[in-house]
Amino acid sequence: MIKEVPEHYQYDEAIRSLRTNLLFSGSNIKAVMFTSAMPDEGKSSVSFSLAREMARIGKRTVLVDADIRKSVMRSRYLMSFVPKGLSQYLSGQCRLDQIVYKTEANNLSVIFAGPYSPNPLELLEEELFGQMFETLRQEYDYIVVDTPPMAGMSDGSVVAKHCDGVVLVVESGAISYHLEQKVKTTLERTGGRILGVVLNKVDLRNQRYYGKYGKYGKYAKYDYGYGYGPKKERRKRRKKTAKAAVDETGFEKVNL
Repeated sequence: MIKEVPEHYQYDEAIRSLRTNLLFSGSNIKAVMFTSAMPDEGKSSVSFSLAREMARIGKRTVLVDADIRKSVMRSRYLMSFVPKGLSQYLSGQCRLDQIVYKTEANNLSVIFAGPYSPNPLELLEEELFGQMFETLRQEYDYIVVDTPPMAGMSDGSVVAKHCDGVVLVVESGAISYHLEQKVKTTLERTGGRILGVVLNKVDLRNQRYYGKYGKYGKYAKYDYGYGYGPKKERRKRRKKTAKAAVDETGFEKVNL
């Protein structure tokens, strides 16, 4: 199960906007990686919500937790058992079909990170990781991948090689321009295609557009703004914000 958080209309609208942008990014965009420069910028929340929204409109979707170093996915689930995960598959301890779990949400499956590994980068460079993507592409319409932060770690660069595009999650007002440029350069050097940016944790109290919606001010620390496309176009887009919401979800193994 997933710990319940009250739903919020604005957040749902923001996720739908993100979903629509990805759908119109091209028919060749099937595997999308979410990352950030630093921890706690909200990439895991955004990736989960997007995966759930893709599944809601009928797209067969699998969420892959590739943060073997410090996953937060499992802490959000009230599991009655300890699921097998990616680290165990990549180290040869189990098969792929043993780590894919179907949820009660139609069309949504999840691959957990698995136990902490002292050598996550080496595991992600295993041939099995590439083979996993090949299999998942045959079984699912979309693969949403959550990865560790990029600053000081190379995991994301390795994962990006297997994905069709990358979305950067940036916490509003917390991350320097130079750090984000460094992350951007690192991804581009490894062939990562940056699709866009999610501006996260926007303080609504400083947004003129939401002035007449003062009742949402108390949700400021949870809010999200989304920007896609060229810089000039992103500035023109209306920022959509909201509080994260998740459902109760059960899991069972999926046969691949």
